[in-house]
Amino acid sequence: MIAIIDYGMGNLKSVSNALTMLNIKNKVTSHEQEIADAEGVILPGVGAFPVCMENLMRLKLIEVVKHVAQTKPFLGICLGLQLLFEESEEYGPVKGLGIFPGRVRRFRDGMMVDNERLKIPHMGWSEIRKIKDTEFLKQIPDESYFYFVHSYYVDTDESLAATRTFYGIDFISSISHKNLFACQFHPEKSQKLGLRLLENFSRIVENRGAL
Repeated sequence: MIAIIDYGMGNLKSVSNALTMLNIKNKVTSHEQEIADAEGVILPGVGAFPVCMENLMRLKLIEVVKHVAQTKPFLGICLGLQLLFEESEEYGPVKGLGIFPGRVRRFRDGMMVDNERLKIPHMGWSEIRKIKDTEFLKQIPDESYFYFVHSYYVDTDESLAATRTFYGIDFISSISHKNLFACQFHPEKSQKLGLRLLENFSRIVENRGAL
């Protein structure tokens, strides 16, 4: 069973619906023991970084999220990527989970591409360029398009990068480290290739350790 962490905000239903459509057993939960006992864990996210951290603390989920992110197949989505790092500029600085070194930064206002001012948030389909091979991205072609909705990006060690994307700047759009994959884009909103990524995650959960 895959646990989808419910911290009172985020795109929980759309993630659960996508997994259910793929016949992947899942459960939306805020119970510490259910998260700890799950075979795989997804941390989705839509909303403000500090509110999410407050909710995780209120629900007493900080330690179990840190534990499963380092020990089980784990997928972070959008804000679920950003929370893994030390600190965010959003209404901050605000401390994150600190699993990885790095800072979450806001896109700079006034960014231009081809004499066109880019809108913030970055919203819509953008290309991902694969930086490293990982089972999480198996059968997903390089330079594929995924759906993004965000105003912030992660500034971290390049060794974590699985993909990069250009939107005014070249930023890390997903990371991969051992059992963990986290992406700034939304696989549950990215049609066929997004579903393939979720299938890859499910396969990793089933074949735990084959990363």
